[in-house]
Amino acid sequence: MPHYDIVIIGGAIVGSSLAYHLRKEGFAGSIALVERDPQFTHSATTLSAASIRQQFSIPENIRLSQYTLGLFRRLKDEFGADADIGFREGGYLILASDEGLPVLAANHAAQVAEGADIVLEDAATLARRFAWLSTEGLTAGTYGRSGEGWFDAHAYLHLFRKALRTMAVDLITASVADIRREGNRVTGVMLDNGETLETGLVVNAAGPNAGVVAKMARLALPVEPRKRTVFVFESRDRFDDMPLTVDPGGVWWRPEGSVYITGGAEIEDGEQAADPADFEPQWGLFENDIWPVLATRVPAFEAIKMTRAWAGHYDYNTLDQNAVIGPHPEVENFIFANGFSGHGLQQAPAVGKALSELIVHGAYRTIDCTAFDYSRVAEGRAFRELNVI
Repeated sequence: MPHYDIVIIGGAIVGSSLAYHLRKEGFAGSIALVERDPQFTHSATTLSAASIRQQFSIPENIRLSQYTLGLFRRLKDEFGADADIGFREGGYLILASDEGLPVLAANHAAQVAEGADIVLEDAATLARRFAWLSTEGLTAGTYGRSGEGWFDAHAYLHLFRKALRTMAVDLITASVADIRREGNRVTGVMLDNGETLETGLVVNAAGPNAGVVAKMARLALPVEPRKRTVFVFESRDRFDDMPLTVDPGGVWWRPEGSVYITGGAEIEDGEQAADPADFEPQWGLFENDIWPVLATRVPAFEAIKMTRAWAGHYDYNTLDQNAVIGPHPEVENFIFANGFSGHGLQQAPAVGKALSELIVHGAYRTIDCTAFDYSRVAEGRAFRELNVI
């Protein structure tokens, strides 16, 4: 029966980042990274819209993304001269009506306090800045002039996975069938191939499946899969200055090479967990909910053609749409890195760094993730992120 000092469940961007940073932090013990989908066909990492922003409402979330932005800036130093994730620093533009202005302004104040290059502009100023934008019904918007944009999620994940091949990390292809727990310690991870990995520490980095994995250890975690559809459309008009734009109702869009992508029409109130096997796009959302918003906000988008779509799953935290990071208060050798609710791709390097420091040194050093710890789940105390896209 093989023994590992650490077993990480989930080998996409969060789990791979943690394994990578553990080695960078000097951890010399044995590490197993268990992933059931090694091609990442259905991974939240590769099916996301692959964006990064600093426009959050909570300072801790801003700091997590700023750490990742720093990694993007030094990508070649970190991963080699050929490292390239196609980062396009096109910015975010988050729009608000009169009703949404107080929250937008409060969020902006938090962002500026953290040093983010975000400007708050009224509708008239936005109309001058972006000639394609109709400001009907708008009061203001916040625009990230730098430090925000989008990138290639596959290339990003590949950098970490490639690096791990030289770092003495065992990459195991299997599903976790159960977790063995003795009192207040987890002692083994049972795989669907019949093998059991004895271990001194388990990290749950299982993305949308994290709630199921926690339940195997007889622990409660309010994380479930929620389906999100991304549509691809063509337009005769090209707007090179178009950021990732978010309408007050939640619909978003951005350029993607010669086309555009869009999404965000799902209604979250009363929404149910997704079937883990259901990756069929919600086709009706485009014509019924998204296209009318696009045509209103960007008049040139009245004549567009939707060409394809894909669906992925968020690891949705039903408590507060915020990450759960750190050990369980009683089962201390079970660590959470879950519930990012759509932010995991951009926050993974920071979380990997933070948890590696906690494991190796016994404390956070670079980024303090105490605010995200499990205690709030146990207490039912929400630490709510207001700017969820």
